Amino acid sequence: MFKEKECSRVNGFIGLLLIIVLAAGGVFAITMQEPLPVVSGILIISIAVLLLTGLTVVQPNQANVITFFGKYLGVIRESGFYMTIPLSIHKKVSLRVRNFNSAKLKVNDVDGNPIEIAAVVVFSVVDSAKALFEVDEYETFVEIQSETALRHVASKYPYDSVEGAGFSLRSNAEEIAMELSDELQNRLGVAGVQVIESRLTHLAYSTEIASAMLQRQQAAAIISAREKIVEGAVSMVQLAIQRLEAEGAVELDEERKAAMINNLLVAVVSDRSAQPVINTSTLY
Repeated sequence: MFKEKECSRVNGFIGLLLIIVLAAGGVFAITMQEPLPVVSGILIISIAVLLLTGLTVVQPNQANVITFFGKYLGVIRESGFYMTIPLSIHKKVSLRVRNFNSAKLKVNDVDGNPIEIAAVVVFSVVDSAKALFEVDEYETFVEIQSETALRHVASKYPYDSVEGAGFSLRSNAEEIAMELSDELQNRLGVAGVQVIESRLTHLAYSTEIASAMLQRQQAAAIISAREKIVEGAVSMVQLAIQRLEAEGAVELDEERKAAMINNLLVAVVSDRSAQPVINTSTLY
């Protein structure tokens, strides 16, 4: 397995100065028009041209990977102008932080419901040797593995937890994002890529079941609201009866308590405003 290492080099300006001196000396030798100096001049110029192939410029946040006839020599990470071994091949790898926005994927959640999901992955290359030599086109590798990991994580959880127990894709976005990042790091580590962050950018039911699931969500919301209203109404009725009995304002037998509870519950729980009815007679 390849691992990033530093490549030997010299300052590029010193190397350029050496090349200029050699080229000037070679031209001067050729102008002497004698057989031995001419041959020496041609040889010196050839050496200067050979050294010229070793010059390279490294931009900020960029790695320059050096290979020599198929042999990995190392990498230059520090920005600047350098001269390395002549006839070597220089491959540049960006170390900048980049984003990958996945397409909207159609996946079945753990309950078998078709959903649409997409994510953004923030990553950077931390090992240029692995990025170049361990995988073929690491950027394509990141795209494919990101979508594969997203499908895998989405299929492990329901879109929404009806019972409120366990993780769901909609209610536990932070936990899902952390799990997605961990799985991506395990997959992309072989390519020398570090996953900085991953987030879901789109989550929805697929169009063929969206209306049915919306009705289910609305029904669940109505039931939850009704439970809260009934709980509050019962507390209000209990408080009203306790205060009436404590203050001695009126004595209520069991039948009157039942009638009062019925009237109060209907008034509080009903969807419509209660219409008051004045009773001018007794209950009996």
